[in-house]
Amino acid sequence: MDLSNEMSSANLLQAQAHIWNCIFSFINPLSLKCAVQLGIPDIIKKHGNPMSLSELISALPIHPTKSNCVYRLMRILVHSGFFGRQKLSELDEEEGYVLTDASRLLLKDDPLSARPFLLGQLDPFMTKPWHYFSTWFQNNDPTACFTAHGTTFWDLGYLEPSLSHIFNDSMASDARLISKVVSNEYKGVFEGLESLVDVGGGIGTMAKAIADVFPHVECIVFDLPHVVADLKGSKNLKFFGGDMFEAIPHTDAILMKWILHDWSDEECIKILQRSKEAITRKEKKGKVIIIDMVMKQKGDDQSIETQLFFDMLMMVLVTGKERTEKEWAKLFSDAGFSDYKITPICGLRYLIEVYP
Repeated sequence: MDLSNEMSSANLLQAQAHIWNCIFSFINPLSLKCAVQLGIPDIIKKHGNPMSLSELISALPIHPTKSNCVYRLMRILVHSGFFGRQKLSELDEEEGYVLTDASRLLLKDDPLSARPFLLGQLDPFMTKPWHYFSTWFQNNDPTACFTAHGTTFWDLGYLEPSLSHIFNDSMASDARLISKVVSNEYKGVFEGLESLVDVGGGIGTMAKAIADVFPHVECIVFDLPHVVADLKGSKNLKFFGGDMFEAIPHTDAILMKWILHDWSDEECIKILQRSKEAITRKEKKGKVIIIDMVMKQKGDDQSIETQLFFDMLMMVLVTGKERTEKEWAKLFSDAGFSDYKITPICGLRYLIEVYP
Protein backbone atom coordinates (compact mmCIF):
# COMPACT_ATOMS: atom_id res chain seq x y z
CA MET A 1 0.00 0.00 0.00
CA ASP A 2 1.21 3.52 -0.78
CA LEU A 3 2.74 5.07 2.34
CA SER A 4 1.16 8.39 1.48
CA ASN A 5 -2.19 6.81 2.35
CA GLU A 6 -0.91 5.54 5.71
CA MET A 7 1.24 8.41 6.98
CA SER A 8 0.70 12.14 7.15
CA SER A 9 3.02 14.40 5.17
CA ALA A 10 4.61 15.58 8.42
CA ASN A 11 5.34 11.99 9.53
CA LEU A 12 6.74 11.08 6.12
CA LEU A 13 9.11 14.03 6.18
CA GLN A 14 10.13 13.34 9.78
CA ALA A 15 10.88 9.69 8.94
CA GLN A 16 12.91 10.75 5.92
CA ALA A 17 14.88 13.26 8.01
CA HIS A 18 15.58 10.55 10.61
CA ILE A 19 16.91 8.22 7.89
CA TRP A 20 19.03 10.99 6.37
CA ASN A 21 20.54 11.82 9.74
CA CYS A 22 21.46 8.16 10.25
CA ILE A 23 22.88 7.79 6.74
CA PHE A 24 25.14 10.80 7.02
CA SER A 25 26.18 10.41 10.65
CA PHE A 26 29.52 9.03 9.43
CA ILE A 27 30.41 12.56 8.30
CA ASN A 28 30.90 13.79 11.86
CA PRO A 29 33.72 11.42 12.93
CA LEU A 30 35.43 11.61 9.54
CA SER A 31 35.32 15.41 9.66
CA LEU A 32 36.90 15.24 13.10
CA LYS A 33 39.55 12.85 11.77
CA CYS A 34 40.33 15.37 9.01
CA ALA A 35 40.69 18.19 11.54
CA VAL A 36 43.00 16.09 13.72
CA GLN A 37 45.17 15.05 10.75
CA LEU A 38 45.46 18.70 9.71
CA GLY A 39 46.54 19.54 13.25
CA ILE A 40 43.73 22.01 13.92
CA PRO A 41 43.48 21.37 17.71
CA ASP A 42 47.23 21.91 18.12
CA ILE A 43 47.23 25.02 15.91
CA ILE A 44 44.47 26.62 18.00
CA LYS A 45 46.23 25.60 21.24
CA LYS A 46 49.51 27.13 20.07
CA HIS A 47 47.75 30.37 19.08
CA GLY A 48 46.70 30.83 22.69
CA ASN A 49 43.73 33.17 22.12
CA PRO A 50 40.50 32.77 20.13
CA MET A 51 41.70 32.22 16.57
CA SER A 52 40.03 33.97 13.66
CA LEU A 53 39.15 32.08 10.52
CA SER A 54 41.78 33.95 8.48
CA GLU A 55 44.45 33.18 11.09
CA LEU A 56 43.49 29.51 11.09
CA ILE A 57 43.57 29.33 7.28
CA SER A 58 47.03 30.93 7.22
CA ALA A 59 48.36 28.42 9.74
CA LEU A 60 46.95 25.32 8.06
CA PRO A 61 49.01 23.12 5.71
CA ILE A 62 46.40 23.26 2.93
CA HIS A 63 46.29 24.12 -0.76
CA PRO A 64 45.15 27.72 -1.43
CA THR A 65 42.17 26.48 -3.43
CA LYS A 66 40.78 24.80 -0.29
CA SER A 67 40.82 27.94 1.88
CA ASN A 68 37.13 28.62 1.40
CA CYS A 69 36.30 25.12 2.70
CA VAL A 70 37.83 25.57 6.17
CA TYR A 71 34.84 27.52 7.49
CA ARG A 72 32.48 24.72 6.47
CA LEU A 73 34.66 22.07 8.14
CA MET A 74 34.83 24.11 11.35
CA ARG A 75 31.11 24.88 11.26
CA ILE A 76 30.08 21.24 11.63
CA LEU A 77 32.72 20.59 14.30
CA VAL A 78 31.56 23.62 16.29
CA HIS A 79 28.01 22.30 15.98
CA SER A 80 29.20 18.91 17.28
CA GLY A 81 30.92 20.47 20.28
CA PHE A 82 34.52 19.78 19.30
CA PHE A 83 35.38 23.47 18.97
CA GLY A 84 33.81 26.62 20.38
CA ARG A 85 33.48 30.25 19.30
CA GLN A 86 34.45 33.28 21.37
CA LYS A 87 34.86 37.00 20.64
CA LEU A 88 38.40 37.89 19.61
CA SER A 89 38.35 40.72 22.15
CA GLU A 90 35.89 42.68 24.27
CA LEU A 91 35.87 45.45 21.68
CA ASP A 92 35.63 43.14 18.67
CA GLU A 93 32.39 41.54 17.51
CA GLU A 94 34.24 38.99 15.34
CA GLU A 95 34.46 35.52 16.85
CA GLY A 96 37.37 33.12 16.81
CA TYR A 97 37.77 29.40 17.38
CA VAL A 98 38.70 27.93 20.77
CA LEU A 99 39.21 24.44 22.09
CA THR A 100 36.58 22.54 24.06
CA ASP A 101 37.28 19.76 26.56
CA ALA A 102 36.82 17.23 23.75
CA SER A 103 39.34 18.86 21.39
CA ARG A 104 41.83 19.31 24.27
CA LEU A 105 41.74 15.55 24.55
CA LEU A 106 42.87 15.34 20.89
CA LEU A 107 46.08 17.37 21.18
CA LYS A 108 48.94 15.49 19.57
CA ASP A 109 51.57 15.59 22.32
CA ASP A 110 49.34 15.48 25.38
CA PRO A 111 50.08 12.28 27.34
CA LEU A 112 46.34 11.64 27.76
CA SER A 113 45.49 12.34 24.11
CA ALA A 114 42.72 10.27 22.52
CA ARG A 115 44.15 11.11 19.09
CA PRO A 116 45.66 7.63 18.48
CA PHE A 117 42.37 6.02 19.49
CA LEU A 118 40.41 8.22 17.08
CA LEU A 119 42.78 7.57 14.17
CA GLY A 120 42.99 3.87 15.00
CA GLN A 121 39.26 3.23 15.16
CA LEU A 122 38.65 5.14 11.90
CA ASP A 123 41.44 3.43 9.97
CA PRO A 124 40.19 1.69 6.78
CA PHE A 125 41.32 -1.67 8.21
CA MET A 126 38.85 -1.14 11.04
CA THR A 127 35.96 0.26 9.01
CA LYS A 128 36.09 -2.21 6.09
CA PRO A 129 34.31 -5.03 8.00
CA TRP A 130 31.19 -2.88 8.37
CA HIS A 131 30.69 -3.08 4.60
CA TYR A 132 30.48 -6.88 4.97
CA PHE A 133 28.15 -6.90 7.96
CA SER A 134 25.04 -8.16 6.11
CA THR A 135 27.16 -10.73 4.23
CA TRP A 136 28.44 -12.05 7.57
CA PHE A 137 24.88 -12.57 8.80
CA GLN A 138 24.37 -14.94 5.86
CA ASN A 139 27.53 -17.05 6.24
CA ASN A 140 29.29 -19.10 8.90
CA ASP A 141 32.30 -16.81 9.46
CA PRO A 142 33.11 -16.00 13.10
CA THR A 143 33.09 -12.23 12.52
CA ALA A 144 32.47 -9.65 9.80
CA CYS A 145 36.18 -8.83 10.13
CA PHE A 146 36.92 -12.39 8.98
CA THR A 147 34.52 -11.97 6.06
CA ALA A 148 36.21 -8.71 5.02
CA HIS A 149 39.86 -9.63 5.58
CA GLY A 150 39.88 -13.42 5.36
CA THR A 151 41.31 -13.84 8.86
CA THR A 152 40.51 -13.01 12.48
CA PHE A 153 41.18 -9.56 13.88
CA TRP A 154 44.00 -10.93 16.06
CA ASP A 155 45.72 -12.77 13.20
CA LEU A 156 45.27 -9.71 11.00
CA GLY A 157 47.37 -7.75 13.48
CA TYR A 158 50.09 -10.38 13.16
CA LEU A 159 49.91 -10.43 9.34
CA GLU A 160 49.70 -6.64 9.00
CA PRO A 161 52.32 -5.00 11.26
CA SER A 162 50.96 -1.55 10.42
CA LEU A 163 47.56 -2.51 11.86
CA SER A 164 49.22 -3.96 14.94
CA HIS A 165 51.06 -0.66 15.44
CA ILE A 166 47.85 1.36 15.00
CA PHE A 167 45.95 -0.90 17.42
CA ASN A 168 48.70 -0.85 20.07
CA ASP A 169 48.96 2.94 19.89
CA SER A 170 45.19 3.19 20.15
CA MET A 171 45.03 0.98 23.24
CA ALA A 172 48.06 2.67 24.81
CA SER A 173 46.42 6.10 24.54
CA ASP A 174 43.38 4.82 26.40
CA ALA A 175 45.56 3.04 28.97
CA ARG A 176 47.35 6.30 29.79
CA LEU A 177 44.05 7.98 30.65
CA ILE A 178 42.67 5.03 32.62
CA SER A 179 45.93 4.44 34.49
CA LYS A 180 45.97 8.07 35.62
CA VAL A 181 42.43 7.78 36.98
CA VAL A 182 43.08 4.44 38.67
CA SER A 183 46.47 5.47 40.10
CA ASN A 184 45.08 8.72 41.50
CA GLU A 185 41.69 7.59 42.76
CA TYR A 186 41.85 3.84 43.38
CA LYS A 187 45.30 3.07 44.79
CA GLY A 188 43.74 0.82 47.40
CA VAL A 189 43.01 -1.76 44.73
CA PHE A 190 46.74 -2.47 44.38
CA GLU A 191 47.84 -2.09 48.00
CA GLY A 192 49.18 -5.24 49.62
CA LEU A 193 50.10 -6.85 46.29
CA GLU A 194 53.59 -8.20 45.69
CA SER A 195 53.01 -9.14 42.07
CA LEU A 196 50.61 -8.39 39.23
CA VAL A 197 50.19 -9.78 35.71
CA ASP A 198 48.64 -7.50 33.09
CA VAL A 199 47.01 -10.02 30.76
CA GLY A 200 46.78 -8.75 27.18
CA GLY A 201 48.72 -5.70 28.30
CA GLY A 202 50.09 -4.85 24.85
CA ILE A 203 53.11 -2.57 24.96
CA GLY A 204 52.81 -2.20 28.74
CA THR A 205 51.41 1.31 29.19
CA MET A 206 49.02 0.36 31.99
CA ALA A 207 51.49 -1.92 33.78
CA LYS A 208 54.25 0.69 33.60
CA ALA A 209 52.01 3.27 35.28
CA ILE A 210 51.23 0.81 38.07
CA ALA A 211 54.89 -0.18 38.40
CA ASP A 212 55.89 3.47 38.75
CA VAL A 213 53.31 4.19 41.47
CA PHE A 214 53.94 0.90 43.30
CA PRO A 215 57.69 0.15 42.99
CA HIS A 216 57.37 -2.78 45.41
CA VAL A 217 54.97 -4.62 43.05
CA GLU A 218 56.54 -6.89 40.44
CA CYS A 219 54.56 -6.23 37.27
CA ILE A 220 54.50 -8.58 34.29
CA VAL A 221 52.98 -7.71 30.93
CA PHE A 222 51.63 -10.94 29.47
CA ASP A 223 50.68 -10.94 25.79
CA LEU A 224 51.24 -12.89 22.59
CA PRO A 225 54.93 -13.53 21.85
CA HIS A 226 55.01 -11.32 18.73
CA VAL A 227 53.48 -8.42 20.67
CA VAL A 228 56.11 -8.37 23.44
CA ALA A 229 59.09 -9.76 21.51
CA ASP A 230 61.09 -6.52 21.25
CA LEU A 231 59.89 -4.76 24.39
CA LYS A 232 62.30 -4.02 27.23
CA GLY A 233 61.36 -4.08 30.88
CA SER A 234 62.73 -2.22 33.87
CA LYS A 235 63.42 -2.90 37.54
CA ASN A 236 59.91 -4.06 38.46
CA LEU A 237 58.38 -4.37 34.98
CA LYS A 238 58.88 -7.41 32.78
CA PHE A 239 57.40 -8.70 29.53
CA PHE A 240 56.38 -12.31 29.05
CA GLY A 241 55.00 -13.98 25.93
CA GLY A 242 52.36 -16.69 26.01
CA ASP A 243 48.75 -17.71 25.44
CA MET A 244 46.17 -16.71 28.07
CA PHE A 245 43.97 -19.63 27.01
CA GLU A 246 46.74 -22.07 27.97
CA ALA A 247 48.38 -20.70 31.11
CA ILE A 248 49.03 -17.41 32.90
CA PRO A 249 52.07 -16.80 35.18
CA HIS A 250 51.43 -17.20 38.90
CA THR A 251 50.77 -13.90 40.65
CA ASP A 252 48.89 -12.13 43.42
CA ALA A 253 46.60 -10.33 40.99
CA ILE A 254 45.55 -10.51 37.36
CA LEU A 255 44.74 -7.25 35.58
CA MET A 256 42.61 -7.29 32.43
CA LYS A 257 41.76 -3.93 30.93
CA TRP A 258 39.40 -4.06 27.97
CA ILE A 259 40.19 -7.74 27.39
CA LEU A 260 37.16 -9.85 28.23
CA HIS A 261 34.74 -7.79 26.13
CA ASP A 262 36.73 -9.02 23.10
CA TRP A 263 35.74 -12.64 23.67
CA SER A 264 32.66 -14.85 23.73
CA ASP A 265 31.26 -16.21 26.99
CA GLU A 266 32.91 -19.59 26.41
CA GLU A 267 36.27 -17.98 25.71
CA CYS A 268 35.94 -15.66 28.72
CA ILE A 269 35.28 -18.62 31.02
CA LYS A 270 38.51 -20.26 29.82
CA ILE A 271 40.49 -17.05 30.40
CA LEU A 272 38.96 -16.64 33.85
CA GLN A 273 39.70 -20.27 34.74
CA ARG A 274 43.36 -19.79 33.76
CA SER A 275 43.33 -16.59 35.81
CA LYS A 276 41.98 -18.40 38.85
CA GLU A 277 44.72 -21.00 38.55
CA ALA A 278 47.32 -18.21 38.39
CA ILE A 279 46.16 -16.46 41.58
CA THR A 280 45.46 -19.61 43.61
CA ARG A 281 48.55 -21.44 44.82
CA LYS A 282 49.97 -22.71 48.11
CA GLU A 283 46.70 -21.84 49.85
CA LYS A 284 47.20 -18.20 48.84
CA LYS A 285 44.30 -16.59 47.00
CA GLY A 286 44.62 -13.38 45.04
CA LYS A 287 42.14 -11.56 42.86
CA VAL A 288 41.32 -10.66 39.27
CA ILE A 289 41.03 -6.96 38.48
CA ILE A 290 38.90 -6.21 35.42
CA ILE A 291 38.45 -2.80 33.82
CA ASP A 292 35.59 -3.05 31.37
CA MET A 293 32.15 -1.76 30.52
CA VAL A 294 29.00 -2.72 32.42
CA MET A 295 25.91 -2.24 30.27
CA LYS A 296 23.15 -0.17 31.85
CA GLN A 297 19.50 -0.06 30.86
CA LYS A 298 19.04 3.50 32.05
CA GLY A 299 21.09 6.64 31.58
CA ASP A 300 21.40 9.62 29.29
CA ASP A 301 20.85 8.96 25.59
CA GLN A 302 24.50 9.47 24.66
CA SER A 303 25.76 7.00 27.28
CA ILE A 304 23.31 4.31 26.21
CA GLU A 305 24.14 4.89 22.55
CA THR A 306 27.89 4.67 23.23
CA GLN A 307 27.39 1.36 25.01
CA LEU A 308 25.42 0.04 22.05
CA PHE A 309 28.13 1.27 19.65
CA PHE A 310 30.78 -0.66 21.56
CA ASP A 311 28.65 -3.79 21.66
CA MET A 312 28.21 -3.64 17.88
CA LEU A 313 31.95 -3.04 17.46
CA MET A 314 32.67 -6.22 19.41
CA MET A 315 30.25 -8.15 17.20
CA VAL A 316 31.79 -6.94 13.95
CA LEU A 317 35.51 -7.11 14.78
CA VAL A 318 35.81 -9.92 17.31
CA THR A 319 33.70 -12.58 19.03
CA GLY A 320 32.94 -10.57 22.16
CA LYS A 321 30.21 -8.33 23.52
CA GLU A 322 29.49 -5.76 26.21
CA ARG A 323 27.83 -7.25 29.29
CA THR A 324 25.36 -6.30 32.00
CA GLU A 325 26.22 -6.93 35.66
CA LYS A 326 24.03 -10.04 35.57
CA GLU A 327 25.99 -11.40 32.60
CA TRP A 328 29.31 -10.61 34.31
CA ALA A 329 28.15 -12.38 37.47
CA LYS A 330 27.24 -15.51 35.50
CA LEU A 331 30.68 -15.56 33.85
CA PHE A 332 32.41 -15.36 37.23
CA SER A 333 30.22 -18.10 38.69
CA ASP A 334 30.67 -20.39 35.67
CA ALA A 335 34.47 -19.92 35.90
CA GLY A 336 34.45 -20.98 39.56
CA PHE A 337 34.75 -17.63 41.34
CA SER A 338 32.81 -16.97 44.55
CA ASP A 339 32.44 -13.19 44.76
CA TYR A 340 33.00 -9.88 43.01
CA LYS A 341 32.87 -6.14 43.64
CA ILE A 342 32.02 -3.48 41.03
CA THR A 343 33.15 0.15 41.27
CA PRO A 344 32.44 2.85 38.65
CA ILE A 345 35.74 4.50 37.72
CA CYS A 346 35.77 6.22 34.34
CA GLY A 347 32.78 7.13 32.25
CA LEU A 348 31.10 3.96 31.08
CA ARG A 349 33.75 1.62 32.43
CA TYR A 350 33.96 -0.05 35.81
CA LEU A 351 36.59 -1.62 37.99
CA ILE A 352 35.56 -5.17 38.86
CA GLU A 353 37.43 -7.13 41.53
CA VAL A 354 36.78 -10.87 41.32
CA TYR A 355 37.66 -13.32 44.10
CA PRO A 356 38.14 -17.14 44.05
